[in-house]
Order: sequence, then structure tokens, then C-alpha cells
Amino acid sequence: MFKNPLYQQIRSRVYDIIENEAYQTTFSRSFDKFLILLILLNVSAVIAESVDAWYFPNKALFHAFEQFSIVIFSGEYLLRLWAIVEKDKDTHPEIPHWKRRLNWVKSPGAIIDFVSIAPAFLNFFVTVDLRFLRVLRLFRLLKLTRYFAAMRILLIVLHKEKESFKAVIFILLIMIVTASSGIYVVENQAQPEVFESIPKSMWWAVVTLTTVGYGDVIPVTTFGKFLGAVITILGVGLAALPAGILASGLASELEQRREILEQRFRELLLEDDDMNLVRDRYKIDKIRRELGLSKDQADEVIMQLLREKEYQQKLAELDKKNFCPHCGEHL
Repeated sequence: MFKNPLYQQIRSRVYDIIENEAYQTTFSRSFDKFLILLILLNVSAVIAESVDAWYFPNKALFHAFEQFSIVIFSGEYLLRLWAIVEKDKDTHPEIPHWKRRLNWVKSPGAIIDFVSIAPAFLNFFVTVDLRFLRVLRLFRLLKLTRYFAAMRILLIVLHKEKESFKAVIFILLIMIVTASSGIYVVENQAQPEVFESIPKSMWWAVVTLTTVGYGDVIPVTTFGKFLGAVITILGVGLAALPAGILASGLASELEQRREILEQRFRELLLEDDDMNLVRDRYKIDKIRRELGLSKDQADEVIMQLLREKEYQQKLAELDKKNFCPHCGEHL
């Protein structure tokens, strides 16, 4: 472990620039914008490479851009791994550096970073189909979750509601097995080549329960049509469950963040009686960015708190007028 002050200062500055969301400078913002642009260009390049008329005439250019991207993304990954020891070093100084780095490597963001560069190095050791590598390179799009609060909130909601989604998936599996078994029983004799077995009938069950209905496999018997209608109606409700869970989770998460924002702003008001939206914009924006809320939401909470404070001051002044200034008795 290095104790050189200059070394630690450089590492701390690197951490602020690439990892610390509260640290906002022109250079750090430019660095983030550069990575966002590079990610979008990489995804565009992967899509363009699938068009032979674009790929083969510009094969050298695509290859050079991929090598450049790998160098940048690999360097970014190593810098984050090196500088992550600066995170919470004041609040938790007892955690060793190796454990901080290990915790970061296991984090979702680090896993996404690793998966985004792994395909390039994988091809050095084993021969992999180019189409498969292209699909893996599209994982670089997930790196954008680090730079957009809305995507981070969505991942948080998915994590919090994972038990609900597990229940929905379990119900869906039961319905698929039940529906495929039922349609096999009533349609097997009429269409033995289509509903040959329960596993083959599962395709019909899936497209019917998800209300997609490709129309390539349809029941022809009366009982089969009746069963199909019942399963389709059940599928409408089942398909709405994940959307309802996600919408409810997002609303709950945003409300919790708004309450946290309000609490943090109340603490600022207690610390500073003359809190001003313009003068204290840096403090407000810092808290707002941490919680992933918009400027309008922050301003709305601030104005609400300032109106409450103004109302309380007026009540206090009225109470003072109702007492004698000399003896303090109620008038």
C-alpha cells in the first residue's frame, strides 16, 4: 500500500472524476460526455457491422475503432478498480483496499463494464462466431446506466420488486404448463402434427398467454377454441401484472426519494435561515443528483418548505402581538 501523498492525491482526483457523482467540474462532465458518446458510437458500429455492404468496404475502419474503444474501456475499468479505494475512506477507514476493490468488482456496474470488454479479449483465446461477439458487444449499451439517473432508478425498482416478479414468473410457468396440457388433450386427435406433444403445445400456450397470437398454431375443435378464449382472457390480466408491479414500484421509489429530498432540504433550512434558491443552487443540485430527481421537483419541494416557513413566521409574529410587551401576560 502506497503512502506517498502525491500518489494518494492523484488517486483521489481520479476517483472524483470518474466515480464520484457529487464531484462536478467541467473536466468530469466532459469525461462523462465522452464516454456516453463512445458507448453510443460503439452500439451504432455494432449495428452497422451487421450490414455487409457497410462492413466489408470499411472493415479496417471498424476494426481500428473497436481497438480504440477496447483501449479506452479497459483503461476506464482499471482506473475505476484502482481508485475505488477512495470511496467512503473517511467514514469506513477500517475496510482494507483489497476488500473495497473486491466489493466493487462484484457490483452490477463493474460486471457490466467487464462484460462490455470481455468479448474482445475472448477472441484472442478461442475462436468465436463474429455474430455472437457483436451481440455481446451490445452490452456496452448497459454502461449508460451509470450516467442516467432514470435508468439507475429502474434497476433499483427491479431489484426491490424482484420477489413480486418471481411470483409472476412462477404463475406464468404454471399457466403455460396447464394451458399446453389442456390444449394437447383437446386438440391432439384433431391436429396430431401441430399438437403432437405437451412440449410442442407450449409454443401455442406462450403466444396465447402473452396475447401475441402469431396465428401459426390455432385450435380447430369447439373445446379447443373455448379453451383458447379462456386462456387469452387470463393472459390479458397476467400480462398486465408486470406492468402494474413496475409502475407501482416506480411511483413508490420516486415518492420515497421526494420525501428524502424534503427531509434533506429541511435540514438545510434549519442550518441556514436565509436559504436562497439561487445562492444555494450548488447544495440543492448536489442533493438532487444524488437522489436522481429533476430540477423542477427540487424547486417544488424548496418552494413548499419556504412557504411553510413563511407561514410559521407569520403565526409567531401574531402570537407575539397577543402578549403584553411589558408583563408578558396574554391580552
